[in-house]
Amino acid sequence: MNINREFVKKAIKKLGFVKFTEVQEKVIPVAIKGGNIIGCSQTGSGKTHAFLIPIFENLDLESEDVQVVITSPTRELANQIYAFAKQIAEESETFIDVRKYTGGSNRAKEIDRLKKSQPRIVIGTPGKIKDLAIKENVLKLYKASVFVIDEADMSLDIGFLEDIDNIAGLMSADIQMMVYSATIPEKLKPFLRKYMNNPYEVYIKPRELSSLNIEHIFIPMKSKDRKTVLDNLLKAINPYVALIFCNTKDVVEQIGQELYNQGYNIAKIHGGISPRERKRVMERINKGEYQYVIASDIASRGIDIDGVSHVINYELPKDMEFYIHRTGRTGRASYSGMAISLYSTKDDHYIDFLEGKGIRINYKDIKENQLVVRRERKERDKRQRVTAGFDKNKVNIKKKNKKVKPGYKKKFHYDLQKAKKKAIRKKGR
Repeated sequence: MNINREFVKKAIKKLGFVKFTEVQEKVIPVAIKGGNIIGCSQTGSGKTHAFLIPIFENLDLESEDVQVVITSPTRELANQIYAFAKQIAEESETFIDVRKYTGGSNRAKEIDRLKKSQPRIVIGTPGKIKDLAIKENVLKLYKASVFVIDEADMSLDIGFLEDIDNIAGLMSADIQMMVYSATIPEKLKPFLRKYMNNPYEVYIKPRELSSLNIEHIFIPMKSKDRKTVLDNLLKAINPYVALIFCNTKDVVEQIGQELYNQGYNIAKIHGGISPRERKRVMERINKGEYQYVIASDIASRGIDIDGVSHVINYELPKDMEFYIHRTGRTGRASYSGMAISLYSTKDDHYIDFLEGKGIRINYKDIKENQLVVRRERKERDKRQRVTAGFDKNKVNIKKKNKKVKPGYKKKFHYDLQKAKKKAIRKKGR
């Protein structure tokens, strides 16, 4: 790895890097040379340092203009990137001005400071950066040479892609762009084609779920509604900390309120909660004040909650890859975990998805406040045998009918008339 700056080497050593991760090995040399990069890797793969190390290696220490812009979809993720960046910057003898812009901060103070001086590295959420750069016109991005978009698919889901597009429009056409994402959805591709010409693409295969110490349990809905099943489930388990995932903030609010009314010790996390409130809730969660955390997918990426013993999918995520991000919050280090999903027949595609990743699913029911094994796998195998030869697009269930010869109707009527005449003759005798 061709890293020349002493303060960067010193920072890497201080961070305790014994060797670089796969994404770092592939990305850092290309990034140092100024190449555009699309990096597809999951949280925890080391991608943050994969873009920070080249950034500090190439930084112009004499310039007082904005050189680097890094966007992140959530305040928590931005805080993590900022903390890592500060660790490297502090090893430099020359002061490197790194500033973070997220919701909940003192806006007037930030604007006043930007009028006096510009940071070399900008880290923040797209909405806040757009506000300071376009609406207030105090953050000068036109001289930036590097633009990093972290967790691009999450930015798309939250609705930040337009803000990112506006920010990119302020920069020069030859800017080095690095986009990192757990997945590359179809809706993201037009944006990538607009700004990136022949980028270097890196795909880091996610950790196999089968290698983690997690038991994957599927509980059928049958005729009961989800709220009833969840209520029965919580009576059957006693988690250290359980993360209950829902697909929208509205459902998070509904389930959170119902569990609170039942006396459960709960916290809620979703994109609609103010940054200040989310920070307060996260602090209390990490102090062990809550046993149940109801969350949208915003909490499955970049937010670390210690001691998660259970992950409950109240609703299975629409994007199956998010199942990996959700369930990866438990079963860490040497601890075991449970990933429990409430499912209906329309979720059968999940079974194929997980089995394709080497996961064995345990099908269970809730009886007398206990999780008990059911024979779902045998039933499913039986269904597959019964429906063999059935094309769901054409309704062509095959039947074992004997071949029918041409003219069978004519022959049938002839034989029938012949039998009638024979019967009449017998009667006449």
